[in-house]
Amino acid sequence: MAKQTKYQPEQQLRIEDYDGHKPPQAIDIEEAVLGAMLLEADVIPDLLVELKPECFYKEQNRLVFKAIASLAAKNAPVDILSVDDELKREGKEEEAGGAAYLSHLSTKLGSAAHVDYHSKVLLQKYIQRAMITMAYRVLKEAFEGSMPVADLLDSAQDELFKLSENGMRSNVVHIRSALSQTLDTIESNQEREDGLSGLPSGYVGIDRMTFGWQPGDMVILAARPSVGKTAFALTMARNMAVDHHIPVAFFSTEMSQVQLASRLLTAETGLPADKLRGGKKMNRQDWARVNDAIARLEKAPFFIDSTGSISVYEFRAKARRLVTRENVKVLIVDYLQHMTGPAGMDNRVQEVAAISRVLKDVAIELNVPVIALSQLSRDVEKRGGSRRPQLSDLRDSGSIEQDADIVMFIHRPETMGLQDECSFPGETDLIIAKHRNGETGDVKMRFLASEMRYVDYSDPVYVAPERASYTQSRMNDFSDES
Repeated sequence: MAKQTKYQPEQQLRIEDYDGHKPPQAIDIEEAVLGAMLLEADVIPDLLVELKPECFYKEQNRLVFKAIASLAAKNAPVDILSVDDELKREGKEEEAGGAAYLSHLSTKLGSAAHVDYHSKVLLQKYIQRAMITMAYRVLKEAFEGSMPVADLLDSAQDELFKLSENGMRSNVVHIRSALSQTLDTIESNQEREDGLSGLPSGYVGIDRMTFGWQPGDMVILAARPSVGKTAFALTMARNMAVDHHIPVAFFSTEMSQVQLASRLLTAETGLPADKLRGGKKMNRQDWARVNDAIARLEKAPFFIDSTGSISVYEFRAKARRLVTRENVKVLIVDYLQHMTGPAGMDNRVQEVAAISRVLKDVAIELNVPVIALSQLSRDVEKRGGSRRPQLSDLRDSGSIEQDADIVMFIHRPETMGLQDECSFPGETDLIIAKHRNGETGDVKMRFLASEMRYVDYSDPVYVAPERASYTQSRMNDFSDES
């Protein structure tokens, strides 16, 4: 595979004239901004936050800006003499035009009051130039065919995302504004009848501790293989989409769309999985139950993507489209370690750390919760006693714990040969080990193995009203088991 090359803003092409068009630029404004920095020290801190050398098209202006930034970093005074000395020290005085050019810049100051507007103009011109440069590179590589199309798309999407971040800097606000927004949120939450501030998971015990999944949060759901991470996430997605009509997107890296649909149908009908797989014949009542379940699922705002080893760039692009076009409110990824990170990572730990950071960034950017499933290391199985998972068991990278707002573990003692510790079949502890904005603790749940789904311990069998008689018989079964 050809090595993926990334466009770097610092290396933007210097195209003086392409098809009769010059790159977007505003030399007069560049000079006015630098003049302000040379004569008005108070404007320097804000401009260093807003701008970087690449925002200046003229090479001389870039060098002067770098010299000013270097002096500011050393808390040195900034004026014509000090900047000239800094350029001499760096061996750039002649290239930058020397003291004569600095004197010329000092005459370009109009009004320091306009510097904020001028900086935004320069940032806009820079982004336009960077987009043109990126487009030329993509055009060249598309013609040459030296890079796989998927990698080329990922690279272009990543560059556009970075450019959009450059143009969307958040402004510092007075506490008054933040308090006003907080008050609006409190009032809105008070009007809700469910007592939640976020999206309901459909699990009473979990919602009681988390108050629902919060926009912008990254939630990690981790367990060892075969414990039932997918079953848990799929049931939760079903609860949100079917019961609460919340648009959900489920990204699966391990199972096909048909396999996921089959699992959903098994859980929705309440029929044993071997019946739907053909191991046992279904009667007329079974078929009626299947048709009812399909009718309910078809109406649900449930979106499935089964791209194996999906890259973080492709995930981000698809997530944006789903949130924008389908109003998706929650993104579920099954699972984190099967995603591919940015090119050029030295090892798997760095790659997983980058994946984790992108998932958190997507949650913040799109203002939706991102729930990512994750593997645990084998250390859990080697541990004595109850073998309860710990934060240190998260596999491949400590960045997962650091980036996550909530970390949850699924602990089923019976899967580790500890049936004697279970007071009922399928006993499960959902361990909330980290909760950045709330309490931690355990939520007791039950796993229904025949239906491949989890249910609240306090409400062991949830089924639709149409199957009330079936519900009662199942509840009686559980009563006998317990």
